Amino acid sequence: MSTIKDAKLAELGNEEVAWAARQMLVLEEIKNDFSKNKPLEGLNIGACMHVTKETANLMLTLKEGGAKVALCASNPLSTKDSVAAYLAENDIEVHAVWGVSNEDFFIHLNSVLDTNPDITMDDGADLVSLLHTERVDLPIMGSMEETTTGVIRLKSMEKNNKLRFPVVAVNDSDTKHLFDNRFGTGQSAMDGVVRATDLLIAGLNVVVIGFGDCGKGVAERAYGMGAKVTVVEPNSVRALEALMHGYEVKTSINAAKIADVIISVTGNLHALDTEHFDVMKDGVALANAGHFDVEINLEALKNESTEIERVREHVESYKYKGKEILVLAEGRLVNLAAASGHPASVMDMSFANQALASEWIKDNHEKLESKVYTLPKEVDIKIAATKLSLMGGELEILSDDQIKYLDSWEHGTS
Repeated sequence: MSTIKDAKLAELGNEEVAWAARQMLVLEEIKNDFSKNKPLEGLNIGACMHVTKETANLMLTLKEGGAKVALCASNPLSTKDSVAAYLAENDIEVHAVWGVSNEDFFIHLNSVLDTNPDITMDDGADLVSLLHTERVDLPIMGSMEETTTGVIRLKSMEKNNKLRFPVVAVNDSDTKHLFDNRFGTGQSAMDGVVRATDLLIAGLNVVVIGFGDCGKGVAERAYGMGAKVTVVEPNSVRALEALMHGYEVKTSINAAKIADVIISVTGNLHALDTEHFDVMKDGVALANAGHFDVEINLEALKNESTEIERVREHVESYKYKGKEILVLAEGRLVNLAAASGHPASVMDMSFANQALASEWIKDNHEKLESKVYTLPKEVDIKIAATKLSLMGGELEILSDDQIKYLDSWEHGTS
Protein backbone atom coordinates (compact mmCIF):
# COMPACT_ATOMS: atom_id res chain seq x y z
CA MET A 1 0.00 0.00 0.00
CA SER A 2 1.61 3.23 -1.17
CA THR A 3 1.73 6.55 0.66
CA ILE A 4 1.39 9.33 -1.91
CA LYS A 5 -0.23 12.74 -2.11
CA ASP A 6 -2.78 12.25 -4.89
CA ALA A 7 -3.33 9.33 -7.27
CA LYS A 8 -4.91 11.74 -9.79
CA LEU A 9 -1.44 13.17 -10.51
CA ALA A 10 -0.39 9.94 -12.24
CA GLU A 11 -1.15 11.20 -15.76
CA LEU A 12 1.18 14.17 -15.29
CA GLY A 13 3.77 11.82 -13.84
CA ASN A 14 3.52 9.64 -16.93
CA GLU A 15 4.41 12.62 -19.13
CA GLU A 16 7.38 13.56 -16.95
CA VAL A 17 8.78 10.03 -16.77
CA ALA A 18 8.40 9.56 -20.53
CA TRP A 19 10.20 12.86 -21.16
CA ALA A 20 13.16 11.77 -19.02
CA ALA A 21 13.25 8.39 -20.76
CA ARG A 22 14.04 10.14 -24.05
CA GLN A 23 17.45 11.07 -22.61
CA MET A 24 18.12 7.82 -20.74
CA LEU A 25 18.95 5.50 -23.60
CA VAL A 26 21.72 3.55 -21.86
CA LEU A 27 19.26 2.63 -19.12
CA GLU A 28 16.70 1.83 -21.82
CA GLU A 29 19.07 -0.74 -23.33
CA ILE A 30 19.52 -2.33 -19.90
CA LYS A 31 15.77 -2.28 -19.37
CA ASN A 32 15.21 -4.13 -22.65
CA ASP A 33 17.81 -6.74 -21.67
CA PHE A 34 16.28 -7.09 -18.20
CA SER A 35 12.85 -7.53 -19.74
CA LYS A 36 14.08 -10.50 -21.79
CA ASN A 37 16.34 -12.20 -19.24
CA LYS A 38 14.70 -11.32 -15.89
CA PRO A 39 17.99 -11.35 -13.88
CA LEU A 40 16.25 -9.99 -10.76
CA GLU A 41 13.38 -12.48 -10.76
CA GLY A 42 12.07 -13.14 -7.26
CA LEU A 43 14.03 -10.37 -5.55
CA ASN A 44 12.62 -7.65 -3.33
CA ILE A 45 14.45 -4.35 -3.79
CA GLY A 46 14.00 -1.47 -1.35
CA ALA A 47 15.15 1.98 -2.44
CA CYS A 48 15.55 5.33 -0.70
CA MET A 49 16.22 7.91 -3.40
CA HIS A 50 15.05 11.26 -4.70
CA VAL A 51 11.61 10.54 -6.18
CA THR A 52 12.10 12.20 -9.55
CA LYS A 53 11.29 11.34 -13.15
CA GLU A 54 14.81 9.95 -13.59
CA THR A 55 14.54 7.69 -10.54
CA ALA A 56 11.21 6.46 -11.86
CA ASN A 57 12.92 5.10 -14.96
CA LEU A 58 15.38 3.21 -12.78
CA MET A 59 12.55 1.72 -10.70
CA LEU A 60 10.74 0.62 -13.86
CA THR A 61 13.96 -0.98 -15.13
CA LEU A 62 14.33 -2.98 -11.91
CA LYS A 63 10.71 -4.06 -12.20
CA GLU A 64 11.30 -5.21 -15.79
CA GLY A 65 14.18 -7.29 -14.44
CA GLY A 66 11.70 -9.24 -12.35
CA ALA A 67 12.12 -7.48 -9.00
CA LYS A 68 9.38 -6.35 -6.67
CA VAL A 69 10.28 -2.74 -5.87
CA ALA A 70 9.49 -0.42 -2.95
CA LEU A 71 10.65 3.22 -2.92
CA CYS A 72 10.75 6.06 -0.42
CA ALA A 73 12.18 9.57 -0.69
CA SER A 74 15.70 10.44 0.44
CA ASN A 75 14.83 14.12 0.86
CA PRO A 76 11.46 15.65 1.85
CA LEU A 77 11.78 18.49 -0.65
CA SER A 78 12.94 16.51 -3.67
CA THR A 79 9.81 14.39 -4.16
CA LYS A 80 7.73 14.96 -7.28
CA ASP A 81 4.23 13.96 -6.20
CA SER A 82 3.17 13.33 -9.78
CA VAL A 83 6.02 10.85 -10.28
CA ALA A 84 5.15 9.08 -7.02
CA ALA A 85 1.55 8.72 -8.19
CA TYR A 86 2.63 7.34 -11.57
CA LEU A 87 4.91 4.74 -9.99
CA ALA A 88 2.20 3.66 -7.56
CA GLU A 89 -0.14 3.18 -10.52
CA ASN A 90 2.51 0.94 -12.10
CA ASP A 91 2.74 -1.58 -9.24
CA ILE A 92 5.72 -0.01 -7.48
CA GLU A 93 5.15 0.58 -3.77
CA VAL A 94 5.92 4.24 -3.03
CA HIS A 95 6.13 6.10 0.26
CA ALA A 96 6.88 9.71 -0.65
CA VAL A 97 5.09 13.03 -0.27
CA TRP A 98 6.67 16.42 -0.92
CA GLY A 99 7.37 18.36 2.28
CA VAL A 100 6.76 15.38 4.57
CA SER A 101 7.57 15.81 8.27
CA ASN A 102 10.71 14.32 9.77
CA GLU A 103 8.58 11.83 11.72
CA ASP A 104 6.76 10.63 8.59
CA PHE A 105 10.06 10.52 6.70
CA PHE A 106 11.27 7.78 9.07
CA ILE A 107 7.91 6.03 8.91
CA HIS A 108 8.38 5.86 5.13
CA LEU A 109 11.90 4.45 5.51
CA ASN A 110 10.56 1.70 7.74
CA SER A 111 7.66 1.03 5.38
CA VAL A 112 10.18 0.18 2.67
CA LEU A 113 12.08 -2.11 5.04
CA ASP A 114 8.79 -3.77 5.99
CA THR A 115 8.77 -5.26 2.48
CA ASN A 116 11.76 -7.40 3.56
CA PRO A 117 14.11 -6.34 0.76
CA ASP A 118 16.88 -8.67 -0.39
CA ILE A 119 18.81 -5.70 -1.79
CA THR A 120 18.62 -2.04 -0.81
CA MET A 121 19.51 1.09 -2.74
CA ASP A 122 20.39 4.34 -0.97
CA ASP A 123 21.07 8.00 -1.66
CA GLY A 124 22.66 9.03 1.64
CA ALA A 125 22.76 5.67 3.49
CA ASP A 126 19.50 6.19 5.41
CA LEU A 127 18.20 2.66 4.83
CA VAL A 128 21.60 1.18 5.64
CA SER A 129 21.74 3.18 8.86
CA LEU A 130 18.37 1.76 9.97
CA LEU A 131 19.53 -1.73 9.00
CA HIS A 132 22.41 -1.31 11.45
CA THR A 133 20.35 0.14 14.30
CA GLU A 134 16.61 -0.49 14.57
CA ARG A 135 16.25 -3.14 11.84
CA VAL A 136 19.22 -5.45 12.40
CA ASP A 137 16.82 -8.40 12.23
CA LEU A 138 16.52 -8.14 8.46
CA PRO A 139 18.85 -10.32 6.34
CA ILE A 140 20.27 -8.40 3.37
CA MET A 141 22.22 -9.67 0.34
CA GLY A 142 23.79 -6.27 -0.21
CA SER A 143 23.19 -2.62 -0.93
CA MET A 144 24.12 0.16 -3.36
CA GLU A 145 24.99 3.75 -2.50
CA GLU A 146 24.47 6.65 -4.90
CA THR A 147 26.14 9.65 -3.29
CA THR A 148 29.51 10.78 -1.93
CA THR A 149 28.06 11.54 1.50
CA GLY A 150 26.64 8.04 1.82
CA VAL A 151 29.88 6.39 0.70
CA ILE A 152 31.79 8.34 3.37
CA ARG A 153 29.40 6.99 6.03
CA LEU A 154 29.69 3.45 4.71
CA LYS A 155 33.50 3.47 4.53
CA SER A 156 33.54 4.67 8.13
CA MET A 157 31.31 1.73 9.08
CA GLU A 158 33.63 -0.67 7.23
CA LYS A 159 36.72 0.81 8.90
CA ASN A 160 35.14 0.31 12.32
CA ASN A 161 33.98 -3.25 11.49
CA LYS A 162 30.32 -2.24 11.77
CA LEU A 163 29.18 -3.02 8.23
CA ARG A 164 27.16 -6.24 8.20
CA PHE A 165 26.71 -6.81 4.45
CA PRO A 166 28.45 -5.86 1.20
CA VAL A 167 27.73 -2.46 -0.37
CA VAL A 168 28.51 -1.25 -3.88
CA ALA A 169 29.69 2.36 -3.92
CA VAL A 170 28.00 3.29 -7.19
CA ASN A 171 29.22 6.85 -6.61
CA ASP A 172 32.81 5.65 -7.06
CA SER A 173 32.24 4.37 -10.59
CA ASP A 174 33.86 6.74 -13.09
CA THR A 175 30.69 6.94 -15.18
CA LYS A 176 28.93 8.21 -12.08
CA HIS A 177 31.12 10.64 -10.14
CA LEU A 178 33.04 12.10 -13.11
CA PHE A 179 29.78 13.00 -14.85
CA ASP A 180 26.78 13.08 -12.49
CA ASN A 181 28.69 14.81 -9.68
CA ARG A 182 30.50 17.29 -11.90
CA PHE A 183 28.25 18.07 -14.85
CA GLY A 184 24.96 17.19 -13.16
CA THR A 185 25.54 19.02 -9.87
CA GLY A 186 27.22 21.93 -11.61
CA GLN A 187 24.30 22.65 -13.91
CA SER A 188 21.47 21.79 -11.54
CA ALA A 189 22.89 23.69 -8.54
CA MET A 190 23.30 26.88 -10.54
CA ASP A 191 19.85 26.28 -12.03
CA GLY A 192 18.44 26.08 -8.49
CA VAL A 193 20.15 29.31 -7.41
CA VAL A 194 18.91 31.20 -10.46
CA ARG A 195 15.35 29.86 -10.21
CA ALA A 196 15.16 30.70 -6.52
CA THR A 197 16.64 34.21 -6.76
CA ASP A 198 16.32 35.35 -10.39
CA LEU A 199 19.81 36.82 -9.97
CA LEU A 200 22.07 37.70 -12.89
CA ILE A 201 25.14 35.63 -12.05
CA ALA A 202 27.47 37.54 -14.38
CA GLY A 203 29.65 39.91 -12.38
CA LEU A 204 28.78 38.47 -8.97
CA ASN A 205 31.24 37.09 -6.46
CA VAL A 206 30.27 33.41 -6.17
CA VAL A 207 31.98 31.38 -3.46
CA VAL A 208 32.08 27.59 -3.77
CA ILE A 209 32.96 25.75 -0.57
CA GLY A 210 34.43 22.36 -1.42
CA PHE A 211 36.31 21.47 -4.61
CA GLY A 212 35.54 17.79 -5.02
CA ASP A 213 33.79 16.55 -8.15
CA CYS A 214 30.57 18.38 -7.26
CA GLY A 215 32.32 21.60 -6.26
CA LYS A 216 34.36 21.57 -9.46
CA GLY A 217 31.17 21.37 -11.47
CA VAL A 218 29.52 24.24 -9.59
CA ALA A 219 32.61 26.42 -9.95
CA GLU A 220 32.83 25.69 -13.70
CA ARG A 221 29.19 26.55 -14.32
CA ALA A 222 29.32 29.72 -12.19
CA TYR A 223 32.44 30.84 -14.04
CA GLY A 224 30.81 30.05 -17.36
CA MET A 225 27.90 32.31 -16.41
CA GLY A 226 30.30 35.20 -15.84
CA ALA A 227 30.79 35.01 -12.08
CA LYS A 228 33.99 35.87 -10.25
CA VAL A 229 34.57 32.54 -8.54
CA THR A 230 36.32 31.96 -5.23
CA VAL A 231 36.95 28.43 -3.94
CA VAL A 232 37.31 27.31 -0.32
CA GLU A 233 39.07 23.97 0.08
CA PRO A 234 41.01 22.29 2.95
CA ASN A 235 42.87 19.81 0.70
CA SER A 236 46.07 21.42 -0.62
CA VAL A 237 46.11 19.49 -3.91
CA ARG A 238 42.52 20.42 -4.73
CA ALA A 239 43.09 24.01 -3.62
CA LEU A 240 46.11 24.27 -5.94
CA GLU A 241 44.06 22.78 -8.77
CA ALA A 242 41.37 25.42 -8.21
CA LEU A 243 43.99 28.17 -8.28
CA MET A 244 45.40 26.86 -11.56
CA HIS A 245 41.91 26.87 -13.04
CA GLY A 246 41.97 30.62 -12.49
CA TYR A 247 39.76 30.82 -9.40
CA GLU A 248 40.59 32.77 -6.27
CA VAL A 249 41.35 30.44 -3.36
CA LYS A 250 40.65 31.78 0.12
CA THR A 251 39.77 30.69 3.64
CA SER A 252 36.06 30.45 4.35
CA ILE A 253 36.18 33.60 6.52
CA ASN A 254 37.89 35.73 3.89
CA ALA A 255 35.66 34.35 1.15
CA ALA A 256 32.52 35.08 3.18
CA LYS A 257 33.49 38.76 3.37
CA ILE A 258 33.29 39.27 -0.40
CA ALA A 259 30.54 36.84 -1.42
CA ASP A 260 27.29 37.71 -3.16
CA VAL A 261 26.35 34.02 -3.40
CA ILE A 262 27.82 31.14 -1.40
CA ILE A 263 27.23 27.52 -2.43
CA SER A 264 28.40 24.86 0.01
CA VAL A 265 29.30 21.45 -1.45
CA THR A 266 31.30 19.77 1.30
CA GLY A 267 29.23 16.93 2.72
CA ASN A 268 30.32 18.24 6.10
CA LEU A 269 28.84 19.90 9.15
CA HIS A 270 28.57 23.70 9.47
CA ALA A 271 30.66 24.80 6.52
CA LEU A 272 28.87 28.11 7.14
CA ASP A 273 28.60 29.09 10.79
CA THR A 274 28.29 32.10 13.10
CA GLU A 275 31.78 33.44 12.39
CA HIS A 276 30.90 33.50 8.69
CA PHE A 277 27.48 35.11 9.19
CA ASP A 278 29.16 37.89 11.19
CA VAL A 279 31.36 39.02 8.27
CA MET A 280 28.96 38.51 5.36
CA LYS A 281 27.69 41.35 3.21
CA ASP A 282 24.11 42.58 3.40
CA GLY A 283 21.92 40.59 1.02
CA VAL A 284 24.20 37.59 0.53
CA ALA A 285 22.46 34.41 -0.71
CA LEU A 286 23.38 31.04 0.84
CA ALA A 287 22.74 27.71 -0.84
CA ASN A 288 23.57 24.08 -0.05
CA ALA A 289 24.39 21.55 -2.76
CA GLY A 290 25.64 18.88 -0.35
CA HIS A 291 23.40 15.95 0.49
CA PHE A 292 22.21 16.75 4.03
CA ASP A 293 20.90 20.06 5.36
CA VAL A 294 23.74 20.45 7.88
CA GLU A 295 26.19 22.55 5.89
CA ILE A 296 24.61 25.86 6.92
CA ASN A 297 24.19 26.22 10.69
CA LEU A 298 20.57 27.34 10.46
CA GLU A 299 19.93 26.93 14.17
CA ALA A 300 22.63 29.47 15.01
CA LEU A 301 21.39 31.79 12.27
CA LYS A 302 17.82 31.59 13.59
CA ASN A 303 18.87 32.16 17.18
CA GLU A 304 20.72 35.37 16.32
CA SER A 305 18.13 36.75 13.88
CA THR A 306 15.47 39.26 14.92
CA GLU A 307 13.13 38.41 12.04
CA ILE A 308 12.69 35.54 9.61
CA GLU A 309 10.46 36.05 6.60
CA ARG A 310 9.73 34.08 3.46
CA VAL A 311 10.22 36.69 0.74
CA ARG A 312 9.96 34.45 -2.32
CA GLU A 313 9.33 30.80 -3.06
CA HIS A 314 12.44 28.94 -1.85
CA VAL A 315 13.93 32.11 -0.30
CA GLU A 316 13.89 33.01 3.40
CA SER A 317 15.20 36.33 4.68
CA TYR A 318 17.03 36.38 8.02
CA LYS A 319 17.54 39.79 9.66
CA TYR A 320 20.87 39.15 11.32
CA LYS A 321 22.71 41.83 13.31
CA GLY A 322 21.55 44.71 11.16
CA LYS A 323 21.81 43.00 7.77
CA GLU A 324 19.89 40.52 5.62
CA ILE A 325 21.05 36.99 4.89
CA LEU A 326 19.06 35.02 2.32
CA VAL A 327 18.81 31.24 2.66
CA LEU A 328 17.70 29.24 -0.36
CA ALA A 329 15.56 26.08 -0.22
CA GLU A 330 15.61 25.92 3.59
CA GLY A 331 19.26 24.94 3.43
CA ARG A 332 18.39 21.67 1.68
CA LEU A 333 19.68 20.49 -1.69
CA VAL A 334 19.14 23.59 -3.81
CA ASN A 335 19.27 21.71 -7.10
CA LEU A 336 16.35 19.46 -6.14
CA ALA A 337 14.36 21.66 -3.76
CA ALA A 338 14.43 24.80 -5.93
CA ALA A 339 14.93 23.21 -9.36
CA SER A 340 14.38 19.82 -11.00
CA GLY A 341 17.63 18.07 -10.16
CA HIS A 342 20.21 16.67 -12.53
CA PRO A 343 19.35 16.43 -16.23
CA ALA A 344 18.13 13.01 -17.27
CA SER A 345 21.00 12.52 -19.72
CA VAL A 346 23.63 12.44 -16.97
CA MET A 347 21.46 10.40 -14.59
CA ASP A 348 21.27 7.85 -17.39
CA MET A 349 24.83 6.70 -16.59
CA SER A 350 24.40 6.83 -12.81
CA PHE A 351 21.26 4.71 -12.91
CA ALA A 352 22.73 2.33 -15.46
CA ASN A 353 25.35 1.63 -12.79
CA GLN A 354 22.63 1.17 -10.16
CA ALA A 355 20.72 -1.32 -12.30
CA LEU A 356 23.82 -3.35 -13.14
CA ALA A 357 24.97 -3.22 -9.51
CA SER A 358 21.75 -4.88 -8.39
CA GLU A 359 22.41 -7.76 -10.80
CA TRP A 360 26.07 -7.96 -9.69
CA ILE A 361 25.12 -8.20 -6.01
CA LYS A 362 22.54 -10.88 -6.74
CA ASP A 363 25.09 -12.95 -8.67
CA ASN A 364 28.03 -12.45 -6.28
CA HIS A 365 26.67 -11.83 -2.77
CA GLU A 366 27.54 -15.30 -1.44
CA LYS A 367 31.28 -14.71 -1.99
CA LEU A 368 31.38 -11.03 -1.03
CA GLU A 369 32.59 -9.82 2.35
CA SER A 370 30.98 -7.07 4.43
CA LYS A 371 32.94 -4.35 2.65
CA VAL A 372 32.43 -1.39 0.32
CA TYR A 373 32.98 -2.45 -3.29
CA THR A 374 33.29 -0.69 -6.63
CA LEU A 375 31.76 -2.23 -9.73
CA PRO A 376 34.23 -3.96 -12.08
CA LYS A 377 36.00 -1.58 -14.45
CA GLU A 378 34.55 -3.31 -17.51
CA VAL A 379 31.08 -2.11 -16.43
CA ASP A 380 32.33 1.50 -16.49
CA ILE A 381 33.91 0.99 -19.90
CA LYS A 382 30.75 -0.54 -21.37
CA ILE A 383 28.49 2.23 -20.03
CA ALA A 384 30.86 4.96 -21.24
CA ALA A 385 31.20 3.41 -24.70
CA THR A 386 27.44 3.06 -25.04
CA LYS A 387 26.83 6.66 -23.93
CA LEU A 388 29.56 7.96 -26.25
CA SER A 389 28.00 6.23 -29.24
CA LEU A 390 24.47 7.39 -28.37
CA MET A 391 25.74 10.98 -28.16
CA GLY A 392 27.36 10.73 -31.60
CA GLY A 393 30.96 10.32 -30.46
CA GLU A 394 33.47 7.99 -32.07
CA LEU A 395 35.99 5.88 -30.19
CA GLU A 396 39.52 5.56 -31.56
CA ILE A 397 40.69 1.97 -32.08
CA LEU A 398 44.38 1.25 -31.53
CA SER A 399 46.24 -0.94 -34.00
CA ASP A 400 47.81 -4.23 -32.94
CA ASP A 401 51.26 -2.62 -33.16
CA GLN A 402 50.17 0.24 -30.90
CA ILE A 403 48.71 -2.15 -28.33
CA LYS A 404 51.89 -4.25 -28.44
CA TYR A 405 54.05 -1.13 -27.99
CA LEU A 406 52.10 0.05 -24.96
CA ASP A 407 52.26 -3.42 -23.39
CA SER A 408 56.00 -3.80 -23.96
CA TRP A 409 58.93 -2.65 -21.84
CA GLU A 410 61.56 -3.34 -24.52
CA HIS A 411 60.56 -0.51 -26.83
CA GLY A 412 61.67 3.05 -26.22
CA THR A 413 63.95 5.60 -27.82
CA SER A 414 65.74 4.07 -30.81
